[in-house]
Amino acid sequence: MGFFIFLLSALVVTIVLPVWIIAHYVTKWRSQRGLSAQDERLLAELWDTTTRLETRIHTLERILDAEAPSWRTKV
Repeated sequence: MGFFIFLLSALVVTIVLPVWIIAHYVTKWRSQRGLSAQDERLLAELWDTTTRLETRIHTLERILDAEAPSWRTKV
């Protein structure tokens, strides 16, 4: 009887437990494959910020082109 329990526990530890752990994490990875709502909001906010900054840079370049046409060659 003792050998049977030892054999059963060895099978559980070497076969069942690793398969269960792998299956558990595979299902977790599949469920987290997409972006969360918070990540999407952050991404949208970053996109808006970069658009505003890009507009500011273009405006500053137009102002510098009008007031100091040779500013690009000085850099």
